[in-house]
Amino acid sequence: MNDQSQADVGVFGGSGFYAFADEAVTVDVDTPWGAPSAPVTIADVGGVRVAFLPRHGTGHRFPPHKVNYRANVDAMRALGVRALISPFAAGSLRPEIRPGEFVVVDQVVDRTWGRPGTFYDEFEDGPVHVPFSEPYDQRLRRVLLDAAAEVGVTAVDGGTVVVVNGPRFSSRAESRSHRDSGWHVVNMTQAPEASLAAEAGIPFAGIALVTDYDAGLDEDPEVEPVTQEAVFAVFEANLGNVRALLAAAIPRLASL
Repeated sequence: MNDQSQADVGVFGGSGFYAFADEAVTVDVDTPWGAPSAPVTIADVGGVRVAFLPRHGTGHRFPPHKVNYRANVDAMRALGVRALISPFAAGSLRPEIRPGEFVVVDQVVDRTWGRPGTFYDEFEDGPVHVPFSEPYDQRLRRVLLDAAAEVGVTAVDGGTVVVVNGPRFSSRAESRSHRDSGWHVVNMTQAPEASLAAEAGIPFAGIALVTDYDAGLDEDPEVEPVTQEAVFAVFEANLGNVRALLAAAIPRLASL
């Protein structure tokens, strides 16, 4: 990689978030795991070089269980990013966490299956068991929360995201089980993204944009279960807030 193909901060785009900056340079990154979901674009944001990659590919080509997470994270590692920010759409499991709000999560529960979730298919140089008690970097989380306050968007400090395989949404029983377990939001992509970032040694932070109440709320039968149309509508309506939060956060990351 030459200097023009290096970046300070990486950003993954989620559902409905397929481009970040207008004046960006496209770079192709090869990884041992194949091609990432899409070509990476690099742009200057407040004096910080930012690499952006839509995790689902151009036009949302890849469903969550078919995203090449290893290639995506390794591409960011190859570009030299020192921080990786991961906005994602999520369903709320709690009535107090409302659609349109953000959650800067601090824990993750992986309920996926069949996804390559590690770079270590073999221990060629001995065993590698990466600590994962704190999946999300506390410094990055603080930056995101401060940026949210600066731009005037509601961001909940902390919460557990449970990751389901998808692409279908949860049944009412599944959603109730997630809620009874004490979890806060449900998503389909934070695993193995978070654990791969840990293996790659990249500080990682996830921002949930709450789009719905998953399969509904037992205490409020008026709340309809999630639909794909509702998710994309809420995300699109709040995409400006996602961009504003990132624009406020990224310059603060230069000094970390």
